[in-house]
Amino acid sequence: MSGFASFPGSDVRAKLDHPVIDCDAHVVEMPMAIEDFFKQVAGNDAPERLAKARRQQYNQQSKFLWWGVPSGPNTKDRAMSMLPNFFKSRMGEIGFDFAHFYSTAGIPGLYIQDDELRPAYCRALNMLYAEMYKDAADCLRPVALIPTFSPQEAINELEFAVKELGHKAIMIGTEIIRPVPGAGEAAPYKTGSIAIDAPFDYDPFWQACVDLKVAPVGHTAAIGNAYRNSPSNYVFNHLGGFGVGAEYFARSLFLGGVTRRFPQLSFGFLEGGAAWALNLLNDIVEHWEKRNVEHLEKNLDPAKVDVPLLVELFDKFGNGRLTSERIRTMPFGPLSRPERPANFNEFEACRMTEIDDLGDLFIKPFYFGCEADDRMTSVAFNRRLNPLGMKMNAVFGSDIGHWDVMDARSILSEAWSLVDAQLLSLDDFRDFTFVNPAMLHLTVNPDYFVGTSVEAEAAKLLAKRKPKSKAA
Repeated sequence: MSGFASFPGSDVRAKLDHPVIDCDAHVVEMPMAIEDFFKQVAGNDAPERLAKARRQQYNQQSKFLWWGVPSGPNTKDRAMSMLPNFFKSRMGEIGFDFAHFYSTAGIPGLYIQDDELRPAYCRALNMLYAEMYKDAADCLRPVALIPTFSPQEAINELEFAVKELGHKAIMIGTEIIRPVPGAGEAAPYKTGSIAIDAPFDYDPFWQACVDLKVAPVGHTAAIGNAYRNSPSNYVFNHLGGFGVGAEYFARSLFLGGVTRRFPQLSFGFLEGGAAWALNLLNDIVEHWEKRNVEHLEKNLDPAKVDVPLLVELFDKFGNGRLTSERIRTMPFGPLSRPERPANFNEFEACRMTEIDDLGDLFIKPFYFGCEADDRMTSVAFNRRLNPLGMKMNAVFGSDIGHWDVMDARSILSEAWSLVDAQLLSLDDFRDFTFVNPAMLHLTVNPDYFVGTSVEAEAAKLLAKRKPKSKAA
């Protein structure tokens, strides 16, 4: 983020008649502070045990992030992510009214392979965040980490984070990542979903999210999978990684029927932008049109193939090995076998019956985190590109604390450049920086902003919105 030194975020904020809510800043944790709580949760030898586990986990694996936080002339931006009270003191300068803080250390922490250390490490971070942000709770909100290698693991930490520590926002592990058995240390890890074909029933966890009024948000990158597994080039591994991780989770939630069974929930997908989501939505429409049960049975059922017509055409136009005798003997092939798979209706879990169902099953419950310099954010607001003629829920995320923010004062200004370029309207910008970031949480918890600096504006917003239409 650079190039807006003469037009700081405070100048953009002065133009607006609404608050700005940052949906995705990052805390840069002090390692010694993490260790204080980690030892408290898992014992004095926990840091050493974790270091050993990580050496084994990342041996000969993908090249991960290095030189990842601001330094030099932007040391203040690094300090903002480490010191909540300092961040609060600069909010007027950068033009923000409220900000959410997602983990840095916890993004890989959610996928620690040791089943004892993983939940203990996440709990330690959640305890640290509760302490760090208690003096700035009116305008800064930390996000608790919820590991999900099993539903019970997830429920245990969710209840502790919300009931004991008072957290109101969560970041979940959206996948189960394990080594491929017998594949060797250099092999990519195997990724499994918690929303479709999962090894456990996660519905109790989703219900717990409903009961505790929290929106499950993912911040999952695809680094380490087969297509992003370079041992030498982090940029190669990072490009598009968050979008790929988010797309996998969104696909799983939709086709796994989670948005159908839990219409009360909203889901967030951070830092991957919105272009992948629009592409997925259009792809779902295309697949529904061609692979719904009625179309399959009418147009693709091998039992309905006109064998005499095939024989006639092969007799007339065949040559060499393409003979009518052969097609008469074997009119079916690998892609046209008459038998049906056990799961014949692949839209059954989400109970989709028409394209308009996607409004409730995909567009309304999903919120897509977009960074300020992402010009593709504009496609989320383009009704002409959307097969349902609707806008999608793009939410503004600063990514403060990480390497791609060069100057925190420029973040809101760079987002505003989309308005100057006529890629977003003023109403779109309001939705992007206030309405959607607020509704991600308000739809699940109407009291989410009570006691904060944006309480009054959030209450007005909620009063103007009709009750969220959800699928039955």
